[in-house]
Amino acid sequence: MIQIAIDGPSGAGKSTIAKAVAKRLNYLYVDTGALYRAIGWAALTRGIDYHNADVVAPMLPKISVDLVYENGVQKVILDGEDVSEQIRLPESSMAASGISALPCVRQYLLDTQREIANKNNVLMDGRDIGTVVLPNAQVKIFLTASAEIRAKRRLIELQEKGISSTYQEVLDDMIKRDYNDSHRAIAPLKQAEDAVLVDTSELDLEQSIEAVYRCIINKVNSLEG
Repeated sequence: MIQIAIDGPSGAGKSTIAKAVAKRLNYLYVDTGALYRAIGWAALTRGIDYHNADVVAPMLPKISVDLVYENGVQKVILDGEDVSEQIRLPESSMAASGISALPCVRQYLLDTQREIANKNNVLMDGRDIGTVVLPNAQVKIFLTASAEIRAKRRLIELQEKGISSTYQEVLDDMIKRDYNDSHRAIAPLKQAEDAVLVDTSELDLEQSIEAVYRCIINKVNSLEG
């Protein structure tokens, strides 16, 4: 099975680009960030401190998180409810950043992610896929863009969903999450030594998709050659 790992900071377009590339390759796409966001949302809606492992750990066996696909669209199901929209809210992003630093949460999802990858040709994106979840992935990409560009893109997404926010608020959240993700003790966000860096700051969406697709094809062809 071919394993493709795409890592990068919040707002880099990993999910959108990865979904499009996976479709072109006919690979299974797994949005690991959505799983962490769902757990963060579960904590938020229960009034649980998502930084505190002592209260988060007992919650995990009581919740059900799943990814389903309807007409080719991924939906995140938490306890039987579609929370795909809620987990993209700014407060859910911060909760995901906090809760993903907890070892109990990372272990809770690690085995699930690896089991999926061992059974399918898979394209998986997140923060630590190439460094921790799939360290032996044949293709590793670190997808990024400047914080300012990522904030502008995220603001547009929020506005299209009718969510009120400002550029400065989104940028501040982006910078804060970048710091939290890259400085956490467990599986921090970083580029794997054997990952290819793809910076989309100067690229539009279609150009970004093509850049990632070509990077993967070239690597797979070199392996087969």
